[in-house]
Amino acid sequence: MEKLISKKKPFYPITNILKKYLMDFNRWIDVPISYEDLLRFQGSVNVYDDNDKDTLWTRVFYSDSELKDIDFNLKKIYTILHSDGNESTIAYLNIDAIDYCTFGNSKPFRIKVRNILNDNFTYFYIKKTDSSRVFGLEFEHMLSPYNLNFFVNETTLVEEHISGIPGDIFIKQMLPKCSEPQKSQIAKEYVKFNERCMIRLLGDMRAYNYVIVPIHDFDQVIYRIRAIDFDQQSFEGRFSVYRPQFFKENQPLIKMIQDKLTHDSIDQYKIEERSIVAKRIISNENKINRLLTSMKEKPISNKKNLNKLKMEIFKFTKLEVFKNSNSMGDIMDASLSFLKRNYENIKPISILRN
Repeated sequence: MEKLISKKKPFYPITNILKKYLMDFNRWIDVPISYEDLLRFQGSVNVYDDNDKDTLWTRVFYSDSELKDIDFNLKKIYTILHSDGNESTIAYLNIDAIDYCTFGNSKPFRIKVRNILNDNFTYFYIKKTDSSRVFGLEFEHMLSPYNLNFFVNETTLVEEHISGIPGDIFIKQMLPKCSEPQKSQIAKEYVKFNERCMIRLLGDMRAYNYVIVPIHDFDQVIYRIRAIDFDQQSFEGRFSVYRPQFFKENQPLIKMIQDKLTHDSIDQYKIEERSIVAKRIISNENKINRLLTSMKEKPISNKKNLNKLKMEIFKFTKLEVFKNSNSMGDIMDASLSFLKRNYENIKPISILRN
């Protein structure tokens, strides 16, 4: 299969309208330590998993003169993320590790925080600010079943950890052990996930960019699928980038869908997902309109990608509004507006037959 994504995308700054939106909805916070501050590490070692496989993360270390401030400020960020900045719990927190990943576009820092009273731990991520990623996070927060906890300023983006089994690990190690009813349920969830990504133009959902979340439900275990990487929001020009089914890493799931679901079932689940997303659009209409306005203020992609994407979606949908789009925000607006207008009588467009 031809490679879908050829180059890393650039970082786009926060615009004035987007900053006002983020401030109004409590996403804009001045943090005590920035992404650039964390880049001043003095050394690092590779991090390996339990099978001695390189995780592509490196554990970084800082000089004694900087470590005390970094440690305290990371704890403060944790309290802002989880307890509205209440610092009474800082004495019970320990920063166990600071890891840095050079793989991928965002090059994040992963912070491991442990509660010393009970040894429970969690993670959060510190990344360089990118407006397209902020758009991705906000659309996921409003249009998916999941709420996202993050905040941002001009230089630094802080994200809460999303728990789950990485898709590539699940496909390789756990999917073959699933029962036949579980495979059918996962197939259903993947159809809905695939449809949701396409509707809201979230790209690059290769298997390591989403997680599978097992949930115990009475006497069975069911699975949900969650995106964890929002870097490729409305940037690429190829429409297939926004349809997870076309990535080779996801082909075991696509084959399972073809084995487990009929065409009528696939269409049914797509209609269900579109209806749910349409209702979320209506319930968040004011916020989404403001977000779309900020998305149109300045480019978040290049002209080549914009022109290619709008023509591919036009050929796919036959809707003139896509061909007439002047920005990625226009394309996103056209997609959500179409879904909103037609959610009561949605005609499914097959995404798994071609």
